[in-house]
Amino acid sequence: MFELLAVTYQACSASLAKLGEPEAAWIAADRAISAAERAGNPLMMAAGAFRLGFVFLGARHFDQVEETARTAAEALWFLTDQGNVEAMSLWGGLTLQRAVAASRLNQADVAYEHLSRAREMAARVGEGRNDYNTEFGPANVALHEVAVAVEVGDAGHALRIGTAVDASTLSAERRARLAVDLARAHAQRRQVDEAVARLLEAENVTPEQIRNHRVVRQLVSDLVSMQDPASSELRELAERVGA
Repeated sequence: MFELLAVTYQACSASLAKLGEPEAAWIAADRAISAAERAGNPLMMAAGAFRLGFVFLGARHFDQVEETARTAAEALWFLTDQGNVEAMSLWGGLTLQRAVAASRLNQADVAYEHLSRAREMAARVGEGRNDYNTEFGPANVALHEVAVAVEVGDAGHALRIGTAVDASTLSAERRARLAVDLARAHAQRRQVDEAVARLLEAENVTPEQIRNHRVVRQLVSDLVSMQDPASSELRELAERVGA
């Protein structure tokens, strides 16, 4: 019963986060962890912490991302050491969250260290799994490496990794996020047309997500300011996202 309740709360947290309701998503994730604890299921507890990490990332509480993900990952280490693949996937997903949080705190060395450890674990897990909705594997690590590189201003590295990765096995949401991060990398190099092409690619994959995304709106505004006059594609995109 409590395991089912934990899964339900996790799903609610994910949906609420996408709807822009961080406080409600936070409560749902916290209740998912409590339900998993009552069920005595360490994997479900870690999955709840993984979901909570996304809420904290969205709310820009990066220190809380680190604390939550680190604690949950440490609790999983015994199971990962035994070769439990589900635990390995969760550990990897939590470690990627730590990498993103570090990059947003401008701690590049720390972020890349987390990525290195996640990459080693991903090689053991392999592709084609989606344990607890982590989508953890080599391709997902590469996506996060692109995101980290963009955050720390290393556009060249982001573009090298991002253009080489095969993200076809990942969800539409993750593929769109990769395209947005590559657009951000092109914008850092003031390559406006290339950035617009990537944003249109992302919009084609998940139009609702792109048209209501705060980061995309700001990025498009920046691109408009870079290009004078703005291309028709860029002007139309700006209108669609409200930039």
